[in-house]
Amino acid sequence: MRKLIVQQWVTVDNIAAEEDGGLSFVSGEPFSETTDPAFKASVMAFIDSVDTMILGANTYAQSKDYWPYADEQGEFGQKLNNLTKFVASSKLDDAPWGDFPAATVTRDPAATIRKLKEQDGKDLWLWGSMKLMHSLLDAGVVDEVQMRVCPVARGKGTRIFEDRQDLVLVEATPFENGVVLLRYEIKK
Repeated sequence: MRKLIVQQWVTVDNIAAEEDGGLSFVSGEPFSETTDPAFKASVMAFIDSVDTMILGANTYAQSKDYWPYADEQGEFGQKLNNLTKFVASSKLDDAPWGDFPAATVTRDPAATIRKLKEQDGKDLWLWGSMKLMHSLLDAGVVDEVQMRVCPVARGKGTRIFEDRQDLVLVEATPFENGVVLLRYEIKK
């Protein structure tokens, strides 16, 4: 059965978005020639393990005008743009993605994810979308949370977890750039 994997960039103090919604803390650009090869390999291995991306309406709105045209993102950008996409929204009727196939709009993301999990394919990736992540955690459809922990603290902002959550550590991998990959299964 396919898994739904949430991936978030976070600070060491559990902030996934700054007070203004920004992500200035994100470090470890995986696409330059000076990037730690192990870090880049980790990022590429992840995108190779998924074939479907789930986005909330806000993350979609922030992404749709950049990623389909982000040639500077190289192979990662190409792979991201070619993923099947679903956008959770109660207001959108369609979700174009540049010259790539449009995303499918879903009004019931938990039901959509349950259906997708039963189909053949690679894992599903929830990208960003903190409100959606919290509702999918509540619905019990999240299987794994991957945090790329950046070596900074912000003190204030949106925390990745708002409520009690029991997790099982699957992997903890530090990289030369100071980022640590933490993978947790959701205890069910």
